[in-house]
Amino acid sequence: MLNLSRRLILGCVLLACLTVGLVAVTHKALAATGQSALAYAVVLAVLLVEGCTVYFVLHPIRMLARDIRRIAQGNLEHRVEWSSRDSFGVIAAEVNRIAVRLRELRDSEAGRRQMEFQLSDAVLQSIFEPIIVTDGKGHVLKVNQAAAELLGDAATDRMALANYPGGDKILSAIRAAVSMQKAVAAEDEASMLPMRIGKKERSYRLRTTPMRDSEGRLLGTVTTLEDVTTLQDTDRFKTQFISVASRKLRDPLLQLRRGLYALGQGFGGELRPLQTELVAEASHESEKLDDLMGDLIEVAELDTGKREFKLERLRPLAALGEARDRFCDEAAQKRIRVEVQAYADLSVVKADRRALRSILDNLLSNAIRYTPPEGEILLAAEEIKDFVQFTVRDTGRGIEAERLSTIFDRFSAFSESGSGLGLALVRRLVESLGGQIAVESRLGHGTTFRFTLPVAAVEAVHHPVEVG
Repeated sequence: MLNLSRRLILGCVLLACLTVGLVAVTHKALAATGQSALAYAVVLAVLLVEGCTVYFVLHPIRMLARDIRRIAQGNLEHRVEWSSRDSFGVIAAEVNRIAVRLRELRDSEAGRRQMEFQLSDAVLQSIFEPIIVTDGKGHVLKVNQAAAELLGDAATDRMALANYPGGDKILSAIRAAVSMQKAVAAEDEASMLPMRIGKKERSYRLRTTPMRDSEGRLLGTVTTLEDVTTLQDTDRFKTQFISVASRKLRDPLLQLRRGLYALGQGFGGELRPLQTELVAEASHESEKLDDLMGDLIEVAELDTGKREFKLERLRPLAALGEARDRFCDEAAQKRIRVEVQAYADLSVVKADRRALRSILDNLLSNAIRYTPPEGEILLAAEEIKDFVQFTVRDTGRGIEAERLSTIFDRFSAFSESGSGLGLALVRRLVESLGGQIAVESRLGHGTTFRFTLPVAAVEAVHHPVEVG
C-alpha cells in the first residue's frame, strides 16, 4: 500500500499527464491560430505548480516525522516547531505535550529510584553489624561501614577475603546459600568467627540469606556477622555456675537419698503404711532430682569442652541389644514389647561408649514413658553411605507439630516428668560425635527419632611374611 507521500506524488504525476494530453489534443487548433507557445507555457506552468505543491506539502510532513522520530528515540527535550493552527499544528502540539509528560515521568521515576537507592544505602550503612552483599556468583557488591572497619581491604576483595582469618567460612556460607538457595545459619561453635580487633578478640555468628526479586529469581546473598561475644561470655558464666552448683548439690542429695533408702529398708524402725508411702515418694523424687543433676553436669561439661570422648569401634547391634536389656524390666511392667532390628554384619561406628549409651537411654526412656501399655518400641540400625542410622520408634501419643521445632531445646516442654535436658543432651552428644539427629511425629501415630554416627575407618591388618 502506498504511503501519503507516494499517493501525493502519484496524483501530481497523473494530473501532469492529463494536462500534457489535453495540450497535445488542442495543439493543432492553437497552432492554426498562431498560439502554440501558449500551449507550452501552460504545460510548464502546470509542472511548476505541481512541483511546488509536492515540495511545500511533503517537506513539512517530513520535518514533522523527523521531529517525532527524535522524540521517540529518547530526546524528550526536543520540540516540534509548527506555527500554523491546521491539522498538522494540532498534531505537533499534542506530540510536544506527550514529550513533556514523558520527561516529567522519567524525571520523577529516576528521582524516586535515586531516593530509594540512597535510602537503602543509608539503612545498610546505619546497621551496627557487619553486612556483606554479593551477587549470584558470590562476587562482593557492597559492604557497610561496620564490615569495612572489621575486614579492611578484604571486605571488597574476594581473593583477600579468602586469605583473611574466617574468610573461608564466609565464602563457604555464601556458596552454600547460592547453591541451596536458602538461608544458612548455624548456632554451634563451628559457625563462630573469632576475629581480633585491636587488642580485643570478638566472636561473630555467621548468617547468610539469599536475595530474590519479585519473581523469585536469585539476585545474590546478604551475609550478616552478628557479634555474640557478650552472649558467649554470659553463656559461659551460666554454664560454669550450673556446673559448680550441680556438683555442690549432688553430695547433699546423695546423703539425702541414702537416708531415705535406710528409712525405706526399716533401719530406723518400722514405718507405718502412710510413712512408707511418703518415704517411697520422696525417694522417687530424689531420684528424678539426681537425674537432673547428672544431665546438668554432662551438658555443662560439653559446653565448657571438659567432656573428653574416648572413641571406640562399636557394633550397632550390640549397642541396641544392651539398651534393650537395660530397660527390659521397665518395659515389662507396662507390657511394652521392645524389638531390635539390625544386621549383625553392619559396619562398626566410631563413637564414645558412654555417649552412645546416654543417647540410647534418653531416647528409649522417653519412648517407654509415652508409650501406652501393650505398645511397641522398635530399635533399628541401617547403613547409609558413610554413616549408620539408628532409629527409635514408638507407638505412643505423638508430639504436636508446633513443638517439633523446639524439641531439642534445653528445658523443652516435651518432657513434663523428665529433666527437660535429655533431648538437648542427646543432640549435643550426637553432633559432638559427628552425626545428626531428627524427629518425626504426628499426634496419635507415635514418634520416630533417627540419628546418625560415622562409620569407623577400616583398619589395615598387616600379616608377617616369611622370607625364604
